[in-house]
Amino acid sequence: MIINIFSYACIGLGLVFWFWGTPHLLRKRSVLFKLHSLSVADTLGSMSIIFGLLLRIPSEWPLLILAILSLMLWNTMLGYVLAYCSSEVSHDG
Repeated sequence: MIINIFSYACIGLGLVFWFWGTPHLLRKRSVLFKLHSLSVADTLGSMSIIFGLLLRIPSEWPLLILAILSLMLWNTMLGYVLAYCSSEVSHDG
């Protein structure tokens, strides 16, 4: 019973993070700031939802742990690639 409540709380927190990142897109800031805010909120929200699913269906833990690790690595690397590609310095050498 308590695990179900904690699971729903994690899923609800994940939804809050998803919607929390969206208003940053409407602010008058740089594109990179908007992208960073949105990607951090989406990553935390998605990881929270996956953790909530892990509590509900523990038999699928290998896939859910792989999903959490993939989110952490993919979003971190994507952020670095976008920052590198958008920098004003020439990368030709």
